[in-house]
This record gives sequence, C-alpha cells and structure tokens, in this order.
Amino acid sequence: MSKHDLPSGAGDVANQYPDIWDAYASLGKACAESGPLDERSRRLVKLSLAIGSRSEGAVHSHVRRALKEGISAEELKQVAMLAIPTTGFPTAVAALTWIEDITDPD
Repeated sequence: MSKHDLPSGAGDVANQYPDIWDAYASLGKACAESGPLDERSRRLVKLSLAIGSRSEGAVHSHVRRALKEGISAEELKQVAMLAIPTTGFPTAVAALTWIEDITDPD
C-alpha cells in the first residue's frame, strides 16, 4: 500500500501529487470542523452521500471507517434503507450489498 495507507487509486494520486493530496486532505478536515456535527454523525452523513452518489468505493471506505469508529453493521445497513425513498429501491439495494461486502464478507 502507498505511504499514505490508502487504496490503490487514491494512494497513487497521493504519491504522484502530494501537494494536491495534502490540499484535498486539508479541505476535508476544514469541512469536518466547520460545524457542530460530531464524528459519528459526520461518518453517517458521509456514508449517505456516498450512497446517493452511487460510489461503491466510497461506500466501502466509509463502512470500513465506521466499523473502526464503533458504528454497528445494523446502523450502517439502516442508512441504506433510509435511502430508499430518496434514491430509489435499486440504488438502496446496491448500497446494502456494498455495505455487506464489508460487514458480512463470505
């Protein structure tokens, strides 16, 4: 894995363009600290945004981080179910399978 301990695509960018990666990471930190949401709430919001944007990689990433932060698999799966009325049943079901890729591996 890259020196930044990131998945291959992001790690490649971080290694090839460290100034851009550092600026991106700083933006993320500033956004996280810009309001009153706690870390747990921010993680669940980020998961929901990843679901809404249909980004399998981002869903995987946020699920891995959420589990490390003590958020349960059932709570993460509920986020997918909450997506049904807004993003549609197919998107929510896809998100559930992406969550289960991490929470319930074979």
